[in-house]
Amino acid sequence: MYKKLLFLAFTVFFVANSYSQLNISYHQSNLPFIGIGYDINERLTPELRLGTDQFISDLSVEAVLSYKFLKKEDYDFYAGLGYRVNAFEGLVAPVGLNFYPFNEKKFGFHIEAAPILFDADILRGSFGIRYRFL
Repeated sequence: MYKKLLFLAFTVFFVANSYSQLNISYHQSNLPFIGIGYDINERLTPELRLGTDQFISDLSVEAVLSYKFLKKEDYDFYAGLGYRVNAFEGLVAPVGLNFYPFNEKKFGFHIEAAPILFDADILRGSFGIRYRFL
C-alpha cells in the first residue's frame, strides 16, 4: 500500500509539466505531520503527508488533493479531500489558511482544521510553517 501511495505521489509531483511549485510544511497538533506538496497550477495542490513523533511501524500516511478557493499575494484559503492510512485511518477533509507575511513570499504560516472520518471520527486542528520553493 505504501509503495503505491509513494509511486502515485512521485508521479503527480514530478511528471506535471505545467505551472508547478514545490512546497514543504510542518503541522503541529496532537497528530503532527510533515507535508510535501506540489502546486500543479495556481489553485490545485496534491500533498503527501507523513505522521511525525511516531515509531516507524506506526507511521501514518495521508494523500490529500487541495483546491485554493481564494488566492491572494499574502494568503490563500483552501479545502481538500484525501485519505489517511494506518493510525486513525479514514477520509480526510482539510480546510485551511496559508499566509505569507514577509516581502519574499517563500516562508509562511498556516492553520488547518481537518475532520478524519469513518474509523476515527476525529477533528484535527493544526498550525505550523510552510516553505515554497519559488
